[in-house]
Amino acid sequence: MKILLTAFDPFGGEPINPAWEAVQRLRAPVGTTLKKLQLPTVFGLSGELLCQALAREQPDLTLCIGQAAGRPAITPERIGVNLMDASIPDNAGQQPREQPVIPGAPTAYFARLPVRPLAEAIAGAGVPAAVSNSAGLFVCNQLLFRLLHEMETRYPAMQGGFVHVPCLPEQAERLKRDRPIPSLPLGDIVRGLQAGLDWLAGQMGLRE
Repeated sequence: MKILLTAFDPFGGEPINPAWEAVQRLRAPVGTTLKKLQLPTVFGLSGELLCQALAREQPDLTLCIGQAAGRPAITPERIGVNLMDASIPDNAGQQPREQPVIPGAPTAYFARLPVRPLAEAIAGAGVPAAVSNSAGLFVCNQLLFRLLHEMETRYPAMQGGFVHVPCLPEQAERLKRDRPIPSLPLGDIVRGLQAGLDWLAGQMGLRE
């Protein structure tokens, strides 16, 4: 079984992205091959590079990881929506407002992941976790929707989805203004993602 993991580069003026830092430290679950890909935090380009990787690697499971500042837990995403409405520019200076990710595509797709059991597997490792019903409208949601559209139209047997992780403590210290920002140490993020990845691999293996 082949697994593709993606994560974004730093954005919003930050020198680090906990998603990519964590992905680099994840190990392949027993019986799997693990491929890792860093994507630019750029509308359009990130989706194109993901599509190229899907065609090249033909993974059984694709899991995209991103950062969500302000969240206190690791959050598997339930839904990707066909809308881009950015509150800040991406790393290429683009800031689409009220635009579809893919014109003519459905309004939304549900992730092809058992999101609640996945969150429970992460929480079982002693790491805060919860299901999220909104991936936002920035590049993360754009990538999730693009992934789900590809699976719907080209890769019907593939499973996949998106997981957001909190800021690191050093980021939270830089970003705080009038109130503290939730954070998790990198070791906790890695432990939680690894538990979730191992659980997903085991569940898929049972169905093979």
